[in-house]
Amino acid sequence: MGLQAVSDWRKLPLSLAELCIDTTLRCGQSFRWRKIKDEWHCVLRGRIISLRQDSDHLHYRATWPEPTTGPAPGPMTPPPSVPPARGKDVGAEEDDTESLLRSYFALSHSLSSLYKHWAASDANFARRAPAFTGIRILNQDPWETLVAFICSSNNNISRISQMVLKLCAHYGPYIGSIEGEPFHDFPGPEVLSGSEVEAHLRQLGFGYRAKYIAETARIVSSEKPAGWLLQLRNPACAALGAPLSSLSEGDDETAAAPPTYRTAHEALLQLAGVGPKVADCVCLMGLGWGEAVPVDTHVWQIAQRDYNFGKGYKSKTLSKTMYDAVGDHFRKIWGPQAGWAQSVLFTANLKSFAEQASAAKSEAVVEMANVERTALVSPPLSSDGGTDTGQVFGSEHTTTLRTRSGSSNLAMTMMKQSSDTRQGDERSAWRASKRRKTAAT
Repeated sequence: MGLQAVSDWRKLPLSLAELCIDTTLRCGQSFRWRKIKDEWHCVLRGRIISLRQDSDHLHYRATWPEPTTGPAPGPMTPPPSVPPARGKDVGAEEDDTESLLRSYFALSHSLSSLYKHWAASDANFARRAPAFTGIRILNQDPWETLVAFICSSNNNISRISQMVLKLCAHYGPYIGSIEGEPFHDFPGPEVLSGSEVEAHLRQLGFGYRAKYIAETARIVSSEKPAGWLLQLRNPACAALGAPLSSLSEGDDETAAAPPTYRTAHEALLQLAGVGPKVADCVCLMGLGWGEAVPVDTHVWQIAQRDYNFGKGYKSKTLSKTMYDAVGDHFRKIWGPQAGWAQSVLFTANLKSFAEQASAAKSEAVVEMANVERTALVSPPLSSDGGTDTGQVFGSEHTTTLRTRSGSSNLAMTMMKQSSDTRQGDERSAWRASKRRKTAAT
């Protein structure tokens, strides 16, 4: 096996409120990231990306293959959707890993601003989000996203990850290894369209999904024009590693009309194994349509339990009309990036994150109890020393609410918004008690 070229560790200034990789990389968006010791690893565009994080920075490095010095296990020729990997001569001036990460994590969006906006317009979001700051929607390769979510049908995150790992190990180009573990890139549609693929995937445990993957690969590679999936992207969202201009080549007379979220969604529904939820997952995480709201059992449960939506609906399966109604309901509440807000509540609803939510809730209760006790002992007064002004959290009253993510200020802001009603009730009770005492004397 040839030697691997490894770049130096570099860092991006980035707070945990803007990105928490420990949550974002395991909440059911991408299924190829693996955590080895304290670092996350995944192959993106022909290199192994390694990540670690502290409270103020995202640290990263790239590991490039050395394909010319000897054989390596697995195919070495990248599929057409993946550019050829470069070798050890890649210098810092040629390494585009930083721009790749900025695109992959969609860092052009201010996540803190989005959280504050959603918390201001939605009390339920304000209550639940402090335990789950830093969750971003990934800007992934649309083909990988499509296949991964075809695998998600009647499945869980752990099994989906195992399937995707098998798919890459058997069909993807080998890139290198980390701590003895091999890493492969994702196979292109041409590789997965062979006549033997379906039977092999069934042997690997894909079940009925094997047929859908093979058939969709054949359609995309043989029946659709080159770059068809990229042409469904939100024009305002650059493709992963590609400039916007490359998505709209051709003269004005022959160029197709720009896609919309609805047209992209409908186009995906024509593929084998793609229903409304899978189409929305691809729209949101692979095509840049932030308004897409994938509705699965978790999101349907959230809609009924927390928003009193669709409680009278009796069917065990969602009709297309009801599915669209759920998405429209959340789009009305959260706005054009509704899919991002949905991902926060989706994560909060996962059993694997229950301990995180419980711990943060306990800390929040203790902190808020301290705040309320202080407010009751020293009730706020107006400038004339009489009636309460309604200001409990003033600039002179500072409290730190620490969450597991470490983004205390953002968490405190959202917790304050969710507790305004309760604070108002406490002040009203205090005033009533004061009036009763005055009347008694």
